[in-house]
Amino acid sequence: MLGHHVPTLRIIFFGTPAFAVPSLERLAAEPDFEIAFVVTQPDRPAGRGRQLRPSPVKQRALELGLPVLQPETPRDPELLNCLREAEPTVGVVVAYGEYIPRTLLDLPAHGFLNVHPSLLPKYRGASPIQAAILNGDPVTGVSIILLTPELDAGPILRQVTVAIRPDDTAATLGERLAMMAADLLPDTIRQWVAGNLVPTPQDERYATYTRPLRKEDGRIDWTRSAEEIERQVRAMQPWPGAWTTIAGRSLRIVRARVVETPHALPPGCLTATREALLVATGRGALALEIVHPEGKQAMPGLDWWRGLRLEPGVCFDG
Repeated sequence: MLGHHVPTLRIIFFGTPAFAVPSLERLAAEPDFEIAFVVTQPDRPAGRGRQLRPSPVKQRALELGLPVLQPETPRDPELLNCLREAEPTVGVVVAYGEYIPRTLLDLPAHGFLNVHPSLLPKYRGASPIQAAILNGDPVTGVSIILLTPELDAGPILRQVTVAIRPDDTAATLGERLAMMAADLLPDTIRQWVAGNLVPTPQDERYATYTRPLRKEDGRIDWTRSAEEIERQVRAMQPWPGAWTTIAGRSLRIVRARVVETPHALPPGCLTATREALLVATGRGALALEIVHPEGKQAMPGLDWWRGLRLEPGVCFDG
């Protein structure tokens, strides 16, 4: 008896950073999917030498033997022509980094699905993972929505919740959410194309927005509470990092923990015990467990302090 033929779903995939790679890998491995094109951002200068570097999605797509397009803008007419000729069933967007114009949105027979790492309508925009950690949320999640011209505002097809661990950084939480998205996508695509999913409109009353992070977002304000600063340390990893300055030199705080020690010093001032390097904050104190001085390797806070040979009570700048 002949095997039952499974129709192939032709997908155009838009994505750029490492967060999108697990989704690309999963879709490429599905026997009933064909990835017609992978669209990613152009190679960008990176590192000290400012050499052009391909995006993580481009690197993985080439390893998988998938055709890659890198338009300077998704409004490029050549891109439109290429994708129209592919006759896609559905488009998938995972952290591409640019708005998809309506001319492209209308191309696939079943529109575009967009993966967003938050429980929409909360934390639309560019930095939802960092926002969830910064705000001390106990949970976040992954939403798969229909892409519309409005930012992350399309109706929801699937949504799953993920617990935020006490030691999660934006990097570790992002990795878990990326795997969760990859797990969700194949079945969501099949069910959507088959007409088995009913899109749920987002409730605009609960919409909140995040913006792209800037270097300045990592600067620590020592007058804030120890809990807030500890969350900032985790939320700003890997970029821009939580940082401060001492005697005009930059110091990144890689890992810190809130301590109950009563602290009489003003916010930002340091003292060391045999076990820990402590810094006073606006409320409570932090133990600086791992720090990364300018031009050196990351090291235990106490080792950095001992190397400086400063008097107890010295303070961070500002």
